[in-house]
Amino acid sequence: MSEIIQVCLSGFGGQGIILAGLLLGQAGVIDGRYVSGSSSYGAQARGFECRSEIVFSDHPIDYPHLIEVDHLIAMSQKTYDPYSKEVKEDSGFILYDHGTVTPKENLKVKQVGFPATEYSVKKLKNKQMANIVLLGAFVEITKLVSLKAIKKAICTHVSERFKEINLKALHLGMELARHRNG
Repeated sequence: MSEIIQVCLSGFGGQGIILAGLLLGQAGVIDGRYVSGSSSYGAQARGFECRSEIVFSDHPIDYPHLIEVDHLIAMSQKTYDPYSKEVKEDSGFILYDHGTVTPKENLKVKQVGFPATEYSVKKLKNKQMANIVLLGAFVEITKLVSLKAIKKAICTHVSERFKEINLKALHLGMELARHRNG
């Protein structure tokens, strides 16, 4: 990777957007990249808009915020609608939760939906794992960070009692992406 890659994760408070952004950024650091990250959410937090931004580079980062989004992960329609307009035309990529987002058809970006919330409930019996399911799909599709690094990030930042289910959710998302792509 010789260029800057800018990633936006979006949804609403309570969906684990901040955690997913932290894990993705930490995985980039573990892989030896320069990483900058920031997060924002409504004053009420839970149930309101939430956004996590991560900038990846092989060189020191001059400006730590997103200028133009390369990849968007969207977990809610309310954040997909405005943020999808920020994604680079032609080369951009949007990954969305198929159960909570209806994609716009007139965008000039690749869009892929996965039933992250549905599978979190069905396979893991835990709706709160949808963020990690999408993160797993994102890692599998983009190869932006290594599997080893994202696993280490989970083991570092997730409390012991939730590590196993987070790792299962990660693998579930990766499996969904592999199944869709091959």
